[in-house]
Amino acid sequence: MENNHTSKHHYFYAVGLSYKKADAEIRGKFSIDAVAKTRLLEQAKSEGIESLVVTSTCNRTEIYGFAEHPFQLIKLICENSQGSVELFQKVGFVYKNQEAVSHLFRVGTGLDSQILGDFEIISQIKTSFIHSKALGLANTFMERLINAVIQASKKIKTDTEISSGATSVSFASVQYIIKNIEDIGNKNILLFGTGKIGRNTCENLVKHTKNEHITLINRTKDKAEKLAGKLNLIVKDYSELHLELQKADVVIVATGAQNPTIDKTLLNLKKPMLILDLSIPKNVNENVEDIEGVTLIHMDYLSQITDETLENRKTHVPAAEAILEEIKEEFLTWTKGRKFAPTIHALKAKLNEIKTSELNFQSKKMSDFNEEQAEIISARIIQKITTHFANHLKDDDTMVDESIEWIEKVFKIGATTK
Repeated sequence: MENNHTSKHHYFYAVGLSYKKADAEIRGKFSIDAVAKTRLLEQAKSEGIESLVVTSTCNRTEIYGFAEHPFQLIKLICENSQGSVELFQKVGFVYKNQEAVSHLFRVGTGLDSQILGDFEIISQIKTSFIHSKALGLANTFMERLINAVIQASKKIKTDTEISSGATSVSFASVQYIIKNIEDIGNKNILLFGTGKIGRNTCENLVKHTKNEHITLINRTKDKAEKLAGKLNLIVKDYSELHLELQKADVVIVATGAQNPTIDKTLLNLKKPMLILDLSIPKNVNENVEDIEGVTLIHMDYLSQITDETLENRKTHVPAAEAILEEIKEEFLTWTKGRKFAPTIHALKAKLNEIKTSELNFQSKKMSDFNEEQAEIISARIIQKITTHFANHLKDDDTMVDESIEWIEKVFKIGATTK
């Protein structure tokens, strides 16, 4: 693919970090919450960046957008998180143009997820794009790309079984609890945080443990009450967290705080406790393990749990990749056409200008000149000429930049891009 830029000096990049090279602690440093995301987008706009999408999930923080140099985007991530450029250079990645497009397709279709076939990321990308568009940071290229990725994601989910079976961090959490806690149906379970992961975990708990001693706590109580109402569970105020911790046998933490919300000072235990931290950044201080009987498990460990479901999903990867490649190629063909379209339009305008001048000349020179017939014939000739040039530029072996430059020089035209 040729350079996908909106000017001579702007290229499309994907920059960021993920679970592949950055552990949970490092990912936590680069985590960007909703407030920071808005701040980052506004900063990008003020710095002249015209199109940008930011995703920050428990598994990755990534930016997709246009820049003269990738450092502009790396700088935005670091200045709006607790990460540093030095640390980013150790664990981060930079993809440009076609590689960046391919990366976004793999992320959005669940092929790059920590748990293969996890499609939650596509809704997060969609939400991030809507956010960018609302701030005027989504050009035509970006909108077409995101829509293509959404299309690929839907088709893969519909036409393959890569997301079949119950496999997610939420499901893995419940399976871990069932395997490691005896008589789980009669244990006291506390779920702190009722965001998406918290809700999914809660629903899996109710479904697979038949436990009737599940208590929910959330900073915003009405969110917990809404979930509890559906599942007939208990809700306590955030102010009662320290009391509920003493009663619990199992604690699941799925909050979105930027700093730990639970540490050993909150625990006054006289019995064993299992704590699962499903948060990024980590929301449980590792000092809880100083207390005898406390076991702390983080989501990265749970994500490594593989079973027959995941093995089965791997068999559907080739079919998923074939769908991805088909839709990606359609997008790349569109970008190529979009790149040379202004030149073809300018060429056609130039030829029409020559035609008009010549027809005017001939009509004055020839008394029996048939202007209507000459107009039809010359228009067909112009159409055939421009079609030949367009087919040349579409050819995979064509060096589009050089060809465009040659056409513009020969015909003395200057194509303007939008």
